[in-house]
Amino acid sequence: MRTHDTPVRVDHVGIAVESIEHAEPVLLALGCERLTVEPVEDRFRWAYYRLGDASRLELIEPVAEDTFLTDFLDRRGPGLHHVTLEVADIDAVIESLREHDLRVVDRAEFDTWTEAFVSPTNPTGALFQLMEYHDDYHEERLPSEELFVNGNRVGESFER
Repeated sequence: MRTHDTPVRVDHVGIAVESIEHAEPVLLALGCERLTVEPVEDRFRWAYYRLGDASRLELIEPVAEDTFLTDFLDRRGPGLHHVTLEVADIDAVIESLREHDLRVVDRAEFDTWTEAFVSPTNPTGALFQLMEYHDDYHEERLPSEELFVNGNRVGESFER
């Protein structure tokens, strides 16, 4: 039973790897198309891929020696790191999660998006990243049709 009416969808699945260069051929063989590769504050680099008309995958590799990603790879090796869910109202989803005694951690507000994480200590064992994209998220990034699943932010029914 749903406990909120906020539109939510899978934005992408993040896969931790030692090297994007070595892992990318697997995604290309599956039919993925690379959309972008970007560094994040000299801690890690991510590559974003489209598969089919709406599915997205992300490879993330460490570029610094001591990060959450190096810790993850040391403990578990390459593999599923997180599932990112795009949400239309992050506060409503967080409230619903907390009402169900699920731990939400690391909520952060950035210029063009807000994110939070559902601790992987939940019964699924998965780390869920919640992302609410702000109206200007797409500016200075990929075109909306490449950046967002089906070209629009979740809950939007119009083309930009």
